[in-house]
Amino acid sequence: MIKAFVSLVSLICLGLVALGLSGCSPLALFDALGPRDKGGRLALRDAAYGADPRQRLDVFVPSVPLVKAPVLVFFYGGSWNSGSKDDYAFVAQAFAAQGFVTVLPDYRLFPQSRFPDFLEDGAAAIAWVRDNIAAHGGDPNRIVLAGHSAGAYNAAMLGLDPEYLRRAGVDPRSIRAVAGLSGPYDFLPFDQRTSIDVFGQAPDAKATQPVTFAGSHSPPTFLATGDADTVVRPFNTESLAGRLRSARVPVQERVYPGLDHADTLLALSVTFRRKAPVLAEMSAFLHQHANARRLTTLTMH
Repeated sequence: MIKAFVSLVSLICLGLVALGLSGCSPLALFDALGPRDKGGRLALRDAAYGADPRQRLDVFVPSVPLVKAPVLVFFYGGSWNSGSKDDYAFVAQAFAAQGFVTVLPDYRLFPQSRFPDFLEDGAAAIAWVRDNIAAHGGDPNRIVLAGHSAGAYNAAMLGLDPEYLRRAGVDPRSIRAVAGLSGPYDFLPFDQRTSIDVFGQAPDAKATQPVTFAGSHSPPTFLATGDADTVVRPFNTESLAGRLRSARVPVQERVYPGLDHADTLLALSVTFRRKAPVLAEMSAFLHQHANARRLTTLTMH
């Protein structure tokens, strides 16, 4: 069903391009035309968290105003060489309807940037959250990170390697949990064009891998993939989940039958939510740990 719908959207998009309406992508059209969750709304668009034009973010909030709500920062995918926050409003609005003040940042892409530039952008966006999110009802001490595909990598690295946040002036303990959908977490050696382009110049290849940093300090983590994913193999999810469990970190690992790489993202939408309980399970996990770790964080010195 998802594949048929995406094929239809692609055909419509091709028709629009043929008519001279450029800038159309299937995901952009899906985001623009698909139904949205009514429990969330856009509160702020294109806030600058840095000087580069790509360093902008949007904020979505629950329709019913909350005080000190948990904050979810969502990083989209696109192989670190494509993507726009403007195509993911359906995701941000879905999580806002689940009670999260949701932040959707853009970040610099290849060839403008390579590892670790996009991680530094993510840390800078989180620093913006720390300084500004209270004005939108969010609690800067209760941040959760999430993403899909390359964005799941960004979320995992920022949650597991505390140095990026420390360099941005953010206390890593403010990150209460991480959630990754169909993410690459253990992909050495670099043998694909994308990984070579984006990571090949890194002086220490192991320092590019989320599994390297999994340890007892890591935040609780929700990891999900589809067993039909041939773009980022489920091994990545299994490997990181195993490392975290070995370190006795709370982990929820889900492998959804029949879902491919894009399906785990599209299942967050109103249109395809019945395909798999991705939104419900992910939101429940993030809410649980956003609340559960608060006293630990406040008593640590």
